[in-house]
Amino acid sequence: MSSAHVLQALCLLMVFSTASAQHGYMHDTGEEWVNTWRQGFNFQCPHGEVLVAIRSYFSEKEGSDRLWNFECQRTPYDWGEPNECWWDDINRAGLEWSSVCTNNGLVAGVQSKYFEAVLDREWQFYCCRYARRCPYSFTKQPLYIPSYSQILGLCTNDVPDYGYFIRGAQTTFSGVLRDRQWKYILCRMTDFDCQFENF
Repeated sequence: MSSAHVLQALCLLMVFSTASAQHGYMHDTGEEWVNTWRQGFNFQCPHGEVLVAIRSYFSEKEGSDRLWNFECQRTPYDWGEPNECWWDDINRAGLEWSSVCTNNGLVAGVQSKYFEAVLDREWQFYCCRYARRCPYSFTKQPLYIPSYSQILGLCTNDVPDYGYFIRGAQTTFSGVLRDRQWKYILCRMTDFDCQFENF
């Protein structure tokens, strides 16, 4: 390959990488995000994995919206594959929302749509159920946002220890600050098959 061809290939690579950087999935935080400002998104963990970390970045000037990033982790090997997965209840933009995966499910994905009229998003969890394992030892963990937006930038929520899983969330919306306060509902799962269908 001649040096002219190499130079041409490098130029094309630079054009494509510049175009993808302008697409909006990277922000000056240096993180990669699943959405752009004021755009909907649909994120699902790979089959057999569930959400274990959630990050967001708030911007008042971008329509009081947040960029979102999620991390997944494989469930314990002895659980096997999920028996079923489904999209659970959806909230309405501008309203409080409390959602726990039905049928003993765990959160394995999120989808959201932005509504300009209320400067808020609708949310829906993708849930998966494993054999007949049951959740127990519930706790609520806030997404670290001391007083809603406070223009504090990056917020993060990681599951505190291995063995805890995200089962759902409670969230309130401030019409004044145009932002949400999140509390994620975490649980542990039984090590044995459980006979309850929805615990």
